[in-house]
Amino acid sequence: MNTVTPIQESIAGLYESESRRVLATLIRLLGDFDAAEEALHDAFRAALEQWPRDGVPSNPRAWLVSAGRFKAIDAARRRTRFDALEDMGEKAEPVFIDTAAWADDESVEDDRLRLIFTCCHPALAPDAQVALTLREVCGLTTEEIARAFLTPAPTLAQRIVRAKTKIRDARIPYEVPSRAELPERLEAVLRVIYLVFNEGYSASSGEQVTRHDLSAEAIRLGRLLVELLPEPEAQGLLALMLLHDSRRTARTSPDGDLVLLENQDRSLWNRAQIAEGVPLVEQAFSSGRPGPYAIQAAIAAVHAEAAAATATDWNEIVGLYDLLMRTTPSPIIELNRAVAIAMRDGPEAGLTIVDGLLDRGELRDYRLVHAVRGELCRRLGRTADAQVSFERALKLTRQEPERRLIERRLAEVSK
Repeated sequence: MNTVTPIQESIAGLYESESRRVLATLIRLLGDFDAAEEALHDAFRAALEQWPRDGVPSNPRAWLVSAGRFKAIDAARRRTRFDALEDMGEKAEPVFIDTAAWADDESVEDDRLRLIFTCCHPALAPDAQVALTLREVCGLTTEEIARAFLTPAPTLAQRIVRAKTKIRDARIPYEVPSRAELPERLEAVLRVIYLVFNEGYSASSGEQVTRHDLSAEAIRLGRLLVELLPEPEAQGLLALMLLHDSRRTARTSPDGDLVLLENQDRSLWNRAQIAEGVPLVEQAFSSGRPGPYAIQAAIAAVHAEAAAATATDWNEIVGLYDLLMRTTPSPIIELNRAVAIAMRDGPEAGLTIVDGLLDRGELRDYRLVHAVRGELCRRLGRTADAQVSFERALKLTRQEPERRLIERRLAEVSK
């Protein structure tokens, strides 16, 4: 029976915490996604061979980058039969050109921001930008991305391969765009970061409500982006993520069941994240041009600053949803506005809007519209209608804690 040694455990932990940073730097050094991924795995294999004998190096990340880089150099030399480096061709040049400090903390952190801008390059289709960023920047498996976006895994895999090929063939640079180019590239980057956060904050499927590794990664990327480009929408997105994530501990019971916002123990909310997020909302609004992320963050801030659920200023929240609808109209926002109106004016007012959405055929296969309708009908005493809506929501829900919540509601109205 094989036993795992402490050093092997240490290497496994480093893979979890550092592999995406190491990969980002290797992509910059090697200029090729596939070569960098191969070099990453070669570096960790080398660590498994050498560290038990030589000990864990003082800077493991730098050691892994160095090992991966030189493994790639050796592989390139073997492929060219040890020809002179200048004869290796233009494609191989990035392996040997190292114009920046490649192992210091600041450079390695910047590499992940460089990588996300590369993955979100406008030459790539929007769905490819999302898939490639989730795969390369955040380390989600193809299967996880496919589940999150309801896409067959082989289709997702082909999308990622095509995106990498496009980057290579179009010679898309691995760099942060110039300041003049940044604003036009910002929207795609914000969208991708938000999608990463959403998958972490409310996992699309599985046993857990949240995946803290993903939400924490999105927040880290958001902080880097605000530092680089303190635009209102970058500030708004970071604020939105911080304020939502501040509730993470209160969102589930000790048994792993989902706890709705109105029932959460607000003493468990992370006050440090709230204290960081609220001023960012104020900064974004002070520009006079708050966008959708900043407005959503303002809604989250109203919740965060209410001492109790009963103290929530629903009138202000409805007003912010009205502003959001004018800025970025969508059926999802209209559904959220319906919930706010139900809280302010009563469930009948909210139900009228929800039924209008369904009558228009919008959100027909969206689990939350049926869950909301079921809850509003339940509060109105319309148990038969509530039962039908909860049953429909249950069929569309794949996350286990969410399913259990709907099952409890369904049991209440089925008595």
